[in-house]
Amino acid sequence: MHTNSIIELNKSAYQKNIDFLKKTFGKKVILSSVVKGNAYGHGIAEFVNMAYECGLRHFSVFDVEEAKSIRAQLQHRVTIMVMGLVNEQDMDWAIENEVEFFVFNKIRLTKALKSAKKLHKKAKIHIELETGMHRTGFEKRDLNSIIETLKRESEHLVFKGLCTHYAGAESIANYYRVDKQIKRFEEMYQYICNHGIQPEIKHSACSAASMMFPETRMDLVRIGIMQYGLWPSPEVFVNYLNSKKSKIDPLQRVISWKSKIMNLKIVNSGEFIGYGTSFLAERKMKIAVIPIGYAHGYSRSLSNQGRVLINGHRCIVVGSVNMNMMSVDVTDIEKVKKEDEVVLIGNQNGLTVSVASFSDFSNQLNYELLTRISKTIPRKIIE
Repeated sequence: MHTNSIIELNKSAYQKNIDFLKKTFGKKVILSSVVKGNAYGHGIAEFVNMAYECGLRHFSVFDVEEAKSIRAQLQHRVTIMVMGLVNEQDMDWAIENEVEFFVFNKIRLTKALKSAKKLHKKAKIHIELETGMHRTGFEKRDLNSIIETLKRESEHLVFKGLCTHYAGAESIANYYRVDKQIKRFEEMYQYICNHGIQPEIKHSACSAASMMFPETRMDLVRIGIMQYGLWPSPEVFVNYLNSKKSKIDPLQRVISWKSKIMNLKIVNSGEFIGYGTSFLAERKMKIAVIPIGYAHGYSRSLSNQGRVLINGHRCIVVGSVNMNMMSVDVTDIEKVKKEDEVVLIGNQNGLTVSVASFSDFSNQLNYELLTRISKTIPRKIIE
């Protein structure tokens, strides 16, 4: 476990986000907490325990390894749904542990059925439909065969859900594509129901779709980025604000990333700082070395651009971000010393460095930055 920095998760901020989402979606809609990618960098083990304490009982993951992490923490007190990878060797574990999973091709359906029969336990499956994302999902031409199998094998298969995923609901540029997907999904759902079989629930909405297309909320919403206090895109945020009299962001950031100054150095005018010649000191400078680099998830593309907070000042990264270190300009801070707090993400003395701000200085999405934060950095829940 690294001691170079710490990730703090704000429980009260998370509770406020969940309360806002539940109020927005209504009591009848199940809120599934998407915790793929190490809970978007927040730390899956710590995060799911906090989420459980805040009332969450349904979690969505990408693969079985993530599902195992949740089962280890919360046992059988919650529902887990795998949206992506289920290797053949993991199929038995998923069924044995009552983990639900997406089925999007006939091979997986066959393997699920085979495992269910062998274990004498029903496989809880969600049939994913191809509506226009062109990634995973059954085509309309497959439906008759799927319907027949679900009817015939109802002793071994539980038709838990019918689902799809939208191709970019966070951007108005994709409006017609997503609108067409919504219509296709409804048509295929009706086709299945008209043939004498019905899923327990239907679901299709991620964070963006749930806000931009309210009709996609259906029975369950798969909420990722918004539960962590971030909007899927500026467009989604502006669209929300335009629908409200109050122009206040209802979401609160859950994550803070903090480190400490490792070393201080005086650099004379005319000297280069760090590797190569990317930064030349044009005055006598005071430099703070921070034990964080791209190995910890702080992107090299933030060289000479990133910002951190030290003693209530916004300081710029100077020179290249190294594997394990970076340098920041603290020339204008009078009293600064080793071990002073450095905020990489979060608040300090009324100033903020937001996750979203990283995309302003690099080509990274806020999703990308978060999921790249090293798993070995300790996570701590604060009230």
